Amino acid sequence: MAQSERVQRLSPGRDPGPTDRVIYWMQASVRTRYNHALEYAVFRANTLALPLDVLFVVTPSYPGATARHYRFLIEGLHDVAQTLSRRGLTLRVLVGDPPVVVPDEARSAELLVMDRAYLRIHRDWRRAITKAVSCEVVQVESNIVVPVEFASDKEEYSAATIRRKIHRAARPFLAEVETQEPARSRTVPARRPDSPHREIAPQRLADADGPLRELGWAPPRPTPFTGGETAAREHLMSFLDERLELFAANRNDPFLDWGSNMSPYLHFGHISPVEIAREASANAGMDGVPPFPETGRTGLDSLLEEVIVRRELAINFVFYNDGYDRYSCIPDWARRTLSDHATDQRPHLYDENTLREARTADPYWNACQTQMVETGKMHGYMRMYWGKKIIEWSPSPEEAFAIAMRLNDEFELDGRDPNGYAGIAWCFGKHDRPWTERAIFGKVRYMNDRGLRRKFKIDAFAERWGTLG
Repeated sequence: MAQSERVQRLSPGRDPGPTDRVIYWMQASVRTRYNHALEYAVFRANTLALPLDVLFVVTPSYPGATARHYRFLIEGLHDVAQTLSRRGLTLRVLVGDPPVVVPDEARSAELLVMDRAYLRIHRDWRRAITKAVSCEVVQVESNIVVPVEFASDKEEYSAATIRRKIHRAARPFLAEVETQEPARSRTVPARRPDSPHREIAPQRLADADGPLRELGWAPPRPTPFTGGETAAREHLMSFLDERLELFAANRNDPFLDWGSNMSPYLHFGHISPVEIAREASANAGMDGVPPFPETGRTGLDSLLEEVIVRRELAINFVFYNDGYDRYSCIPDWARRTLSDHATDQRPHLYDENTLREARTADPYWNACQTQMVETGKMHGYMRMYWGKKIIEWSPSPEEAFAIAMRLNDEFELDGRDPNGYAGIAWCFGKHDRPWTERAIFGKVRYMNDRGLRRKFKIDAFAERWGTLG
């Protein structure tokens, strides 16, 4: 069962009438491993002596989603359907708008369990569903280590201010997730014959192209990443065995490509940060999760900093700052200094199509964009350089912000994510401090290609992506 601090009772429920099930609406945590919401739902269903009905609702018009995102999503749904079936549970995949579909399906539910997500659309969905249903509603936080309000009751200024809070609070939340088997003797009642919502049969998920076409999408070009908790764990174990030890030293080098590849899987809920931290700790020879030492000293330290501190800073940002995807989220000092230099002459001005097609005069930036377009993922350090150059090449900082948001959300598998929004805002001064004043950027931190050449084999990185010649 989930830790009590992860569980929020959103509604005690009104008189729901006759009930025949507990529903777990799976949306943010599309996995069976380390899923606090799923385990809570199993526990409550067993306690109530009712069958557990696991639902996922595919939203065909999800803002900013592309065929690439839907394919990754469907691959993950196929995987979780198989792993649920091994526990005697069935995943039902319906198509529609969650605030419409979930209340319809919950009309005969005793309890509705929801996992938690943090963007505006996700919070709006959960508020609307809670208001519309008659049964008890419980939300369980399963996609971060320290529950967001438990970690901090305000928007944090920087990683330094939230790090101490996370470190103090994290250890109890890194405990192994307690599981119990669902009562297999009770099967979920058949779907109501009058349900107006289209359903994708579990066996149809095996070939993602079929459901993609049903949703109105032409199958996209494949990427190196396959969705699902099985693939997520394979990537994790490969990283831990081959790259964790030298992660602190090599993670920023784009040519070495030393990253964990966890970001798409964390975004889609295919893996838990708790599992990542526990497995990394075990790989480093520690029993359980170690105390948090000074960051950056070892590969394990660096991984925990990225997966827990930096990621939860981003979630803190989108949770407490409703303008996280708008230029207004930038700190006052950064907006003032960028405005003071808005009329400075730019070395180049590129429109969005030129940037999208990687046709700038900078082979290193073009390599970043090409990597993102072709694979759905960009090297973490280069994402900072990528965003800084968009500021330098756009007519205004406001336009630069909007372009960076659109390109990131369209091409990154982990687009439309707190990490992405915080990362772009960082390029404009968020979670950072003023630096020496200079043209265009004012006091916002600057990055240039000389720094890349000094630190890395950046020409080899550009050659890898065919942008140096």
